[in-house]
Amino acid sequence: MRAILFEAPGKIRLIIDAPKPVPQDGELLGRCTHIGLCGSSMDLYLGQGRWAKTNWPAIPGWMGHENLGIVAESPYEELPPGTPVLAHPEVYAGFADFITSRPEGTVALPQVADPISLVVAQPLATVLRALSYLPPVMNLRCVVLGQGPLGLIFTNLLAHMGAAQVIGMDPVRWRLDWSRRMGATDAVDASAENVVDAVKELTSGRVVDLAIEAVGSPESLNTSAYLPRCGGRLCVFGMPRDDLEGFPWFHATGNDVQITTCRSGDRATAFFPVAVRMVVERQTEVADLVTPRMPWERALQAFDMYANPARHEGALRITLEL
Repeated sequence: MRAILFEAPGKIRLIIDAPKPVPQDGELLGRCTHIGLCGSSMDLYLGQGRWAKTNWPAIPGWMGHENLGIVAESPYEELPPGTPVLAHPEVYAGFADFITSRPEGTVALPQVADPISLVVAQPLATVLRALSYLPPVMNLRCVVLGQGPLGLIFTNLLAHMGAAQVIGMDPVRWRLDWSRRMGATDAVDASAENVVDAVKELTSGRVVDLAIEAVGSPESLNTSAYLPRCGGRLCVFGMPRDDLEGFPWFHATGNDVQITTCRSGDRATAFFPVAVRMVVERQTEVADLVTPRMPWERALQAFDMYANPARHEGALRITLEL
């Protein structure tokens, strides 16, 4: 089968002779039609942080996990062959023609005018799971660090959930227009402004009730600690690059910052059905983020675009079509 092979940092190759997965007991086989790229794959692609010690090459298809497709083989009556599905690979090897998944990580999809847009239901589910860990955001002052696809989903949902203020910040300037489009009341250019000072100015010195870190870089994580008010909350969602990273604990503990962590992965599959429904019923505008849509043969370009957003305006939830 076809698959993407990570050969070395910054180097991937399309192969056609990867072994087709064999479903184990309780698994079904899916034939993929579309695969979304995710920021969690970029550190592996670039060989950064803990991925610098990866034994190259990685297994074929690693680390794809945003898969739309058709059930090819299944022991389940509710998911017969031919069913269009959103599926989470049982093994994180979803950059491939075929994956195996379990029914709890697989949801049947309705017939819609734009089926490719449903690929965003996977990241939407991870954000919904993170928000389920937090108290109600009605009337809260919020900031979202990072306005890549996941940060924009947070921004959009916070706006819909009644936050009084949603500040989006990112060093990539074109993303700030998308931040406002997704419902941000304010947008901060992190490449040109001191973001802590900017948030203080936007909130009349009160900073925020809730800060969401959706980047995972050491710089973003450290900055995020200074944005919640005394007793406010910080949700760390971005995937860290290293197992051990510095953090301003003295400030955070002295300011009684309530810290919540949530990195979803396969634990977000319980939110797949509601995420699909929200996209289908346009309860959120996140389907607009599924752009650009690129053929499988342009996967190498797609990864470069995702890893270097400043050079590729409009590169958000890049999706490959097989």
